[in-house]
Amino acid sequence: MMVLACRVLIVDDELLVRQGIKHLLNWEQEGFQIIGEASNGKEALELIEREEPHIVITDIVMPVMGGEALTRAIKSRFPQIEVIILSSFGEFDYVRSTFQSGVADYILKPKLEAFQLLDIVKRTARKIPSLKLEEGEVEGGQTIPWILDKLMSGYEIELDENRIHHSFPYDTFQLIGADLKQAGSKGSERGEELQWMERILTELDEYLPNAVHAKLPAEPDMLVLLVNMNHSEKEGLTNVGRRLAEYSSAHYPSRVWTISEPFLRLKELGANYKEQFIRINHYQFFLPLSQHLIIYDELPSIPNENQPFNMNQFTELMNRRQFDTAFAELLEHVNGLAANYKTDVFEFKSFVGNVIFNITILLSRLDSDMKKLEEAKYSYFKQIGEAVHASSAIALLHSFIAEANAVIEKRSVTGSNSNMTQLLLFIREHYADPLSLTELAKHFHFNPSYLSSYFTSHNKEGFSEYLNKIRVEKAAELLEDVTASISEISGLVGYSDHSYFTKVFKKVTGLSPSHYRKQYAAKKRD
Repeated sequence: MMVLACRVLIVDDELLVRQGIKHLLNWEQEGFQIIGEASNGKEALELIEREEPHIVITDIVMPVMGGEALTRAIKSRFPQIEVIILSSFGEFDYVRSTFQSGVADYILKPKLEAFQLLDIVKRTARKIPSLKLEEGEVEGGQTIPWILDKLMSGYEIELDENRIHHSFPYDTFQLIGADLKQAGSKGSERGEELQWMERILTELDEYLPNAVHAKLPAEPDMLVLLVNMNHSEKEGLTNVGRRLAEYSSAHYPSRVWTISEPFLRLKELGANYKEQFIRINHYQFFLPLSQHLIIYDELPSIPNENQPFNMNQFTELMNRRQFDTAFAELLEHVNGLAANYKTDVFEFKSFVGNVIFNITILLSRLDSDMKKLEEAKYSYFKQIGEAVHASSAIALLHSFIAEANAVIEKRSVTGSNSNMTQLLLFIREHYADPLSLTELAKHFHFNPSYLSSYFTSHNKEGFSEYLNKIRVEKAAELLEDVTASISEISGLVGYSDHSYFTKVFKKVTGLSPSHYRKQYAAKKRD
């Protein structure tokens, strides 16, 4: 066995390849330790400076910095590190060039097998003077870091119960941790992680001096500890969390600590981490910014569940130019979503972004001057996607609505014609009637030929085009409900000729009514 574990870094731009290498062998049992992964040479060099590996296993073709350039950099700056190249058959010319830089060996990806990989890394490790490698296994078989890594990765493994009980002698497990990469934090730097580890261990020594704990191989920038203790000592871990939250409140306002639900068997670690710890950790996006500790059994009550947002009603209000009412209802719905901390963060951000997109479309249909707002929306999309708290996303929505209102007011001041507004509103209210330009002119006391030119000069579409667009919009809404036949829908939106309706619908949407209905049904199932 190794007197000193050989530290190995894996570098490949494909996650599946990295995971495959990582789990191909029982590395620790063979005397090796995987100290990290990188997706390109640049990331690898940063990790090498920090982790000081003995061996780097690297792909040859990667973005940003490939294996050839990485090898040269390693041999120039860290000549004591040995490099093993991963390559495909067609990359052998690259591999040959890396041997001139001092590569120890290479492995062909299509032929990658456990016994071959183990043989190569052992041969390479024997070249390193600071390591003493002997054949054999680590005493006791499975090591605790190996077990924890497998469980966190979702593997089902047979556990040596005697070994587990020896290492974790108490009846209760719980997780405590935080995301170190929030709100501009430099959590990815090893220094900050070590500082937090020191603080956590200090608090554990005070409140749970007999507990057993282990740092978990969690997601990047997540610091998570597994704590094993007696069930009666649970309050001690809560006290640790409160002390960490108190310190964060004073020095790191964005740091939020999470304590998961207890579990009784180590085998439940992976499920508890994904389904408990990560899930409730995400609640911080909606919980008050002043809350620095989330505990599974101390969550606030949830208000009544929000009804789905009525986008059709919102669209109708916007088309009627009842902007204040439309925006008020929108903000009320968004605030309701944010009040429920179990709302999915991705869905929340997507909804806010989609609403901004729809508002720009709706206002452009009303012939507003939208150039500035059209350009601004992309910046809003980006900022909403990067928001670390719901309040930031809502503030961005308020800001966008303020810009939209400025566009609306400007349009109103520069002569938005009240006659045109009334004409468009009348069409939207009477689209199902046998409406013609003559009937419209009679209703508003216009000369029909004058009304035709007036309509075209004050609106993006002519009368017939606008009427068809409104009828098709309404037909599309009805097609999403399977209760009415296409022939019935044709009559409901004002077409007496079914074939003409089909022709107009396809011209506007690019799909026939039946195809549109099938496509909507398929999307709904997905």
